[in-house]
Amino acid sequence: MNFGGIEKAFSGFRKASFVVLPVPYDLTSTYQSGSRRGPAAILDASCNMELYDEELRRETYRAGIHTLPFLEPDARGPREMIRKVEEVVDGIVRHGKIPVVLGGEHSISTGCVRALKKKYPRLSVLHLDAHADMRDRYQGSPFSHACVARRILEICPVVHVGIRSMSREEALFIGKKGIRVFPPDVLRKTPEWEKKVCENLTEDVYISVDLDVFDPSLMPATGTPEPGGLDWHDVISLVREVAGTSRIRGFDVVELSPIPGMVAPEFLAAKLAYRMMGYAVK
Repeated sequence: MNFGGIEKAFSGFRKASFVVLPVPYDLTSTYQSGSRRGPAAILDASCNMELYDEELRRETYRAGIHTLPFLEPDARGPREMIRKVEEVVDGIVRHGKIPVVLGGEHSISTGCVRALKKKYPRLSVLHLDAHADMRDRYQGSPFSHACVARRILEICPVVHVGIRSMSREEALFIGKKGIRVFPPDVLRKTPEWEKKVCENLTEDVYISVDLDVFDPSLMPATGTPEPGGLDWHDVISLVREVAGTSRIRGFDVVELSPIPGMVAPEFLAAKLAYRMMGYAVK
């Protein structure tokens, strides 16, 4: 199984612009687990997706998309799993490829950012999420999915979009540090909000998409759904703007917890990943 079900001529590693890394891991998931099944569901949906991108008017897969084997989970804990992700993504980046990581829980994004930062010293991260994920520790671990943005902030600047749920600890920390957060209600009142988000990013950007950034009416298949989220056009409009002002050096799509018999969420995730690839090479 490879992303898009594409033919061998465009799925080999050597000529690929993109390398897809499926990471079926959800050890620290809370509330509803199941994101370990997300990568397989996204890959399966991608094989039923039209490979001609109607917006970009091209077949993005011709830039080359190689899919790696599923990364085996490390049961010792999230710290070790993050290191494992970092090692694989580091290899992808050193070969001049753009990493596309399919989760799995959000904690894995820390490993991706660590690897990208080595090559792109001025890297910044666009964090699309319903939750701030800015706790210093959660359930005793500093590497929980609930701490991923805090750990990434220790690596490089982070801009948060779609946030509509946080603890008091997180709210105080965000206020103290002056961290830029763009919740959905603010975006809807702000003309050309996409440009204002991009003003806070650097020329090299990693995009981390927790699928609960979408409203649960559109994306119910997440472990921690929150009402009042973004829609498809909001997210695509922002990614389009980012591609016009910065270089997308890699991205992840995480936290899909498939619902049996409901394929729309994984199809959205697959099409989002494919559209983001298209913008990354635009």
